[in-house]
Amino acid sequence: MQQSSLTTARAARYSPPVSAAIQTLGLIAGNRTLPFLLARQARAMGITRIVAVGFEGETDPALAPLVDDLVWLRVGQLGKMISAFTERGVRHCVMAGQIAPKNLFDLRPDLRAVALLLRLKEKNAHTLFGGIADELKKDGVELISALPWLQPLMAGPGFSLGKPPSEAETADVQFGFRIAKEVSRLEIGQTVVVKGGTVLAVEGFEGTDKALARGGELAGKDGGAVAVKVAKEQHDLRFDIPCVGPRTLEVCAASGVRVLAFESGRTLLLEQDAMAKLVRQHGLSLLTVTN
Repeated sequence: MQQSSLTTARAARYSPPVSAAIQTLGLIAGNRTLPFLLARQARAMGITRIVAVGFEGETDPALAPLVDDLVWLRVGQLGKMISAFTERGVRHCVMAGQIAPKNLFDLRPDLRAVALLLRLKEKNAHTLFGGIADELKKDGVELISALPWLQPLMAGPGFSLGKPPSEAETADVQFGFRIAKEVSRLEIGQTVVVKGGTVLAVEGFEGTDKALARGGELAGKDGGAVAVKVAKEQHDLRFDIPCVGPRTLEVCAASGVRVLAFESGRTLLLEQDAMAKLVRQHGLSLLTVTN
């Protein structure tokens, strides 16, 4: 198995300038494992106090021991979220983890969130989270990128796990990359599933996992689909850092997607040991692709 590793030595060498002056960090914690990784990385890199806000039905309660304070909210309680930070002296915060798309249409916004939504002519990740950043800034809290603490988890050019893709799969990776970049530019999604030069599925509001499942099903009983995940141009990494983790590979394996390619230098690789195990177990190919 060809493998290029993310090492602890790399993490130790990385010394981002923004983190040096920050001792207290706010964390807007979504679902899955990224909030855990962020909390651990931030601690290891000098953050002494972490104040997190979690969302009912989204954030894993097991995050609590990794932070100094965990305030629970419902999705849409913007005013309460801002107060949670300002009342605890937080001046810088980051976002880590996702909110399930269905919950964005099932929220019960408070007055501050209602005012924000009414101002937005378009409602997508960039405008919505940009508006949240603006509201935070009004109260003296700056939303910054989590990359200074997560950069050591970023997979670079040449990263691969599993068997090298075939010539046909390599062609599909390049084809899928071009399509995914265009789709992301149009604010539709960041993932496509292809096979034999045909687009099987394009990620929309349903999210990556369901797009993978839909594309894999359309690949037929023999499977063999190729998925490509990218970051859009001018992607604001404060709001959404593309991630690939074990759950993504499990969905690929269950759906008949054999190759998963993701954009190098712009995608976080989560839980690499677990990823390597899943790649071997299911005979998958995982690799970075470069523009």
